[in-house]
Amino acid sequence: MSHDDLVRELATRAGFSVDWTDQSGAAQTVSPESLRRLLGVMGLGCESESETKDAIARLDRLDAVPKPLVTARVGEPYPVDASPGAAAKLTREDGEVFDFKLAESEGRALGRPILEPGYHRLDVGGTSIALAVAPPRGRTILDAGRGRRMWGLAAQVYGLTRKGDGGIGDFGGVAALAETAALAGADALALSPVHANFTADPNHYGPYSPSSRLFLNPLHADPDFMFGEARVEEAVKAAGVVAFRRRHETAGLIDWPAAAAVKIATLRTLYASFRAVELCETPPGRLALDFALFRKEGGDLLEAHARFETIHARRFGDDPGQWDWRSWPEGLRDPSHGEVSAFAAANEYEVSFHVFLQWISDRSFAAAQTVARKAGMAIGLISDLAVGMDVGGSHAWSRHDDLLVGLSVGSPPDLFNPNGQAWGLAAFSPLALKRTGFAPFLATLRACMRNAGGVRIDHAMGFQRLWVSPDGADPKDGAYLSYPVDDLLRLTALESTRNDCVVVGEDLGTVPDGFRGKLAEAGVAGMRVLQFERDDRRGFFPPPWYSEDALAMTTTHDLPTMAGWWSGRDIEVRSIVPGGQFGETTENDLATRESERGELWRAFEEAGVADGPRPEPGDPAPAVAASIRFLAATPSKLVLLPLEDALAQVEQPNLPGTLDEHPNWRRRLERPAPELLSEPEAAERLSSLNRRRAE
Repeated sequence: MSHDDLVRELATRAGFSVDWTDQSGAAQTVSPESLRRLLGVMGLGCESESETKDAIARLDRLDAVPKPLVTARVGEPYPVDASPGAAAKLTREDGEVFDFKLAESEGRALGRPILEPGYHRLDVGGTSIALAVAPPRGRTILDAGRGRRMWGLAAQVYGLTRKGDGGIGDFGGVAALAETAALAGADALALSPVHANFTADPNHYGPYSPSSRLFLNPLHADPDFMFGEARVEEAVKAAGVVAFRRRHETAGLIDWPAAAAVKIATLRTLYASFRAVELCETPPGRLALDFALFRKEGGDLLEAHARFETIHARRFGDDPGQWDWRSWPEGLRDPSHGEVSAFAAANEYEVSFHVFLQWISDRSFAAAQTVARKAGMAIGLISDLAVGMDVGGSHAWSRHDDLLVGLSVGSPPDLFNPNGQAWGLAAFSPLALKRTGFAPFLATLRACMRNAGGVRIDHAMGFQRLWVSPDGADPKDGAYLSYPVDDLLRLTALESTRNDCVVVGEDLGTVPDGFRGKLAEAGVAGMRVLQFERDDRRGFFPPPWYSEDALAMTTTHDLPTMAGWWSGRDIEVRSIVPGGQFGETTENDLATRESERGELWRAFEEAGVADGPRPEPGDPAPAVAASIRFLAATPSKLVLLPLEDALAQVEQPNLPGTLDEHPNWRRRLERPAPELLSEPEAAERLSSLNRRRAE
């Protein structure tokens, strides 16, 4: 066997797909050079034949170690790393104990089926194994609605407006929108990601490249829920930011650095008051006790995040070149190092302040969900779980062994991106997931389910595989890395049930064969987006085409709004982006869009949701209304309407492929959403959802 063959064997053992099929159906093979670089980042050096053999032997030893957690499904046997016939003891989660002998199938030991979902313990051969037994499927949209068809809204949290939000949308705005939507008949409100970014660097505000997915962005916190409006107003005055806050609240675009400074200044003043009053009370009052409970429950992960935020503020503040923790002095790069402990002790006030920020963020998120459910929503808030995190952030610093530091998640070359894409995001290491009993995955999932009735998994194909490429390398020199999809979906189903939380998987783009079936089996709803549900032969698919167990949407945050699509605004914007990277095919795009408008209007007419002449591109409102009625007629158990389409807005939240050329993640509503939705045309759009869904 040649050295290249050994490298291919090692890559396959590590989970890389040496051979894969591209979007056009053509077979592709990853070169040995690319595999060596990918494996090297994973710590599996293979530059020489002996080094490669050593790496294979290390994987052999890893496979021989009993897994700390095994997943199974209710009523099904499960493999155990032990000898068939060995004595085993099962301790169920409720404390009941059962003794049995391991069965055998095809030479492998099998544990006895368990009928109760939960986290149990199996002791065999002197080894204790956690056993996660999943229900047949998680809580589904069908379960949440008790069989009826529902609808909801999807909103960009940062773009919501309310008096007192300081210029960045917060959970107070979420609560107000949820209550209004519920009264209009909605059962869900899906949110843009609210993960923690970098408090010291508000220029880093993209919601899909967070510092940590375990914690929240304090710029979305609404302290009114905890301290009342009057006390917060006092803090605003004491911080000297009254005029600044008023200015940001009336702006059409968010000035993230300036608005964040105003918010943080207010929260710092509020924290000083809390520290001087509540934390000095004897005996401790309700707020002090709740803060202490939150900090205790947050444990080491919360403490590490607060320490990271404190160190990051100091290092980045002193030297912008130390934004990434990997550029810090060596003693500060390791969260367990004595220098980190000493720094935290010397900066206790700041560390505690960042715990305070997470506390009010968590409690205001929970309060918004309470408002949604009390208003009558069957699901309430749906959080959004980004596919990865910034390698320079909190999670990578505190738990870098969890991640593939040095590999970026992205996508392979396709018809739209012939060179592939690298998103600059780190993902979990599949080897680390198995080694730790999936602890980082479970912590992340629980964090996103904690205060929500649902969670949307961004790029859900990551359950099964991710395209990764070395940092700084050409994305086309990457490869698909496989993940233990069955384990991850079982854990998702179990957590979904335990947290009473529905799960939606964003399954758009290149989807592996059979993957959607796996999602459906686990109870994870897929997504069907009107703009994508078509083919060249049949045009746009009719309502019955849509799956009952999938979520139906007019558009997403990365696509044009319906009004923008109908008017061709997205093509216009791309044609004028500086550098001309989008404008080369404008004429063809306009011709194609004209043809597609005709196809879509015919689909509306055939579905009985539109009549009369087709609207002109400059009059998109009738097409927007028809698109909503069209999706309402589908069998999908949940239709999710982006707020931009409920309001027939033309501009989209994000234009992929742009940075400063387009105001991505910066647009604010001109008035509070409840006011805008009460206007006749918007109210009629929501009413049409109720009428059609009830038929």
